[in-house]
Amino acid sequence: MRPKRLTKTLVTFTALAAIGGTGLMTAGSAHALPAAPVERAAVTSDAVTPLEVVNLGLTTREAMNVQCALRENWDYNGPIDGLLGTESWKAFQRLLQARYGYTGAIDGIVGPGTISALQRALEQHYDYAGGIDGIAGPETTAALKLAAADAVQYC
Repeated sequence: MRPKRLTKTLVTFTALAAIGGTGLMTAGSAHALPAAPVERAAVTSDAVTPLEVVNLGLTTREAMNVQCALRENWDYNGPIDGLLGTESWKAFQRLLQARYGYTGAIDGIVGPGTISALQRALEQHYDYAGGIDGIAGPETTAALKLAAADAVQYC
């Protein structure tokens, strides 16, 4: 009986080794097929979604102050949640268009035109001394913080 058991064990071991060995032997020689080319749809500017929130360095409380002022004066109807999203920036753009030379679309996208007009407003009212360059750098955000502190009166 012992020889049968030994034979059975050897056959099982040999079969397992063969199965495992085959996988190892062919693993290095297997080649993946190239992926089929992916068709990509053209993206239009209408399909681009603007960033959801652009607080330009303001805290939630400061952004809420700004939203209160925009609600009071510039047709902002969104939530006072401290997140300057598309609707907040549309209201901001209405203000900037009416008073500070913003000529772009009222689309809520915070681009260089919006920032340049914001810098003109901050220059006139909040001692912004940086350039009108459309880049929201530290001087722009510092002056915007002053404006946000002043806007607390609307909350």
